[in-house]
Amino acid sequence: MSEAAYAPSHMGLCVTDLQRSLRFYCEGLGFELGGRFHITRQIAEVDAPVDVISQFIRLEGLRIELLDYTSPGTFGTPHTRRNHLGLTHLSFVVDDVEARARELEAVGGIILQDTRNPPDDETLRILFVADPDGNRVELMAFPEGGGPSY
Repeated sequence: MSEAAYAPSHMGLCVTDLQRSLRFYCEGLGFELGGRFHITRQIAEVDAPVDVISQFIRLEGLRIELLDYTSPGTFGTPHTRRNHLGLTHLSFVVDDVEARARELEAVGGIILQDTRNPPDDETLRILFVADPDGNRVELMAFPEGGGPSY
């Protein structure tokens, strides 16, 4: 298979309140608005009648599709553990984990206090914040001069 066989497109995230989610992701994390679509036709894996707003947001190369279903509505709960099967979190490198977490809290996020790595871990600082629907966002800060090795 050639290297160009797959090009990243986006990740979909079902939300319960589009405006609340846009505040968190755009005002808090710095995403910009992309295309917006109002879909009322039948779509795979969704019971009729379908009424959903599909709002794309982007930050550098990352694109997320926020899906806000009026009908048939949303159900379920987001993952609460990193060892839960499936997508567990989005991750962002920041300059100051605590300061950025407080900023996200001001736009509807919830700081998950028990997710900090041990204070004696000098390799990086980690803290998770839940978005308004409980989806987990990891904030990572590396020591000066450090950075991700992946």
